Amino acid sequence: METLISSLSPQLNFPIVHASDVSAARRAGQRLADALGFNDVKAGRLAIVITEAATNILKHAGEGVVTIMRTQSGVDMPGIDVVAVDTGPGIADLEFALRDGVSTAGTFGTGLGALRRQADEFDAWTQRGRGAAFLMRIWQGAAPPEPCGIEVGAVCTPLAGEDACGDAWAVTCNLDGATLLGADGLGHGPEAAKASGGAVEALGKRPAAAPGEVLQTAHDLLRITRGAAVSVARIDYRANELRFAGIGNVAGVVFDGAARRALVSHNGIVGHNMRKVQEFAVPFAPGATCVLTSDGIQTQWGFDDYPGLHARASALVAAVLMRDFIRRRDDAMVLVVRRREAA
Repeated sequence: METLISSLSPQLNFPIVHASDVSAARRAGQRLADALGFNDVKAGRLAIVITEAATNILKHAGEGVVTIMRTQSGVDMPGIDVVAVDTGPGIADLEFALRDGVSTAGTFGTGLGALRRQADEFDAWTQRGRGAAFLMRIWQGAAPPEPCGIEVGAVCTPLAGEDACGDAWAVTCNLDGATLLGADGLGHGPEAAKASGGAVEALGKRPAAAPGEVLQTAHDLLRITRGAAVSVARIDYRANELRFAGIGNVAGVVFDGAARRALVSHNGIVGHNMRKVQEFAVPFAPGATCVLTSDGIQTQWGFDDYPGLHARASALVAAVLMRDFIRRRDDAMVLVVRRREAA
């Protein structure tokens, strides 16, 4: 049975520039915890994580963003992810800073240590001069195993002044493979969101189909909308390959730990003038990563400038790419999927 993970789940982005922003983020996290049925202990741990992450941004970086969202996972149990990113000076010795009792700001020093201690899953990345990024994951119950063989991380950001994001993403997965979809509805606002949401619906209808077939289904569904750019990638675990097809400017990149390979899309608008659909395949062994980005993200990025980032949690990769390469004149989307190493 296919599992669908998508941007249709709520994602809450909180710029952290003032002490009042910490309280706003914490309250939003509490509402999400209540909606997902977290008990008082788990909800309390979430509140500590959000408070410490946001406060750490203010103390050490001055400003940053805290994102709170339902865990992007194929497991049945709900979880909540807190991703905190900043553009501060970075941390010279991260492992030392994560010890309880360590402080570089004249405080009790429990902040970063509390992040790792209170979370069920924790990851972090930092670089001198490039800020820091933290992921804290809290499950409703005991941490479950991931059944789908992939790790998903994604961020969507609407154009400033808009509530609806015209970009969307979705992932389906089972024991045989996974399918990735990125969509960019023409323009921005609710009508663009309607178009990109139709692309997500198409993947839900054809969760294990070939990329070209998913695009054709999306083309049929999006005829009543303004249309969208859509890219689809299918990962085949047995063949160790990724098949890709794209229409429009949702960019795709595959990274295998050593080389970066761009995935080629054709011109057109899904839902209106989709003239040519062509699939091609690239190797995709365990440990490989696929990144899909809308045109709200600059394309000239590379992991060489971010030592160690590609090996960190996919949610951290997505958040850092969004932080550093967002154009800020359109909606923006980053989807990062890494194939898990064999057990």
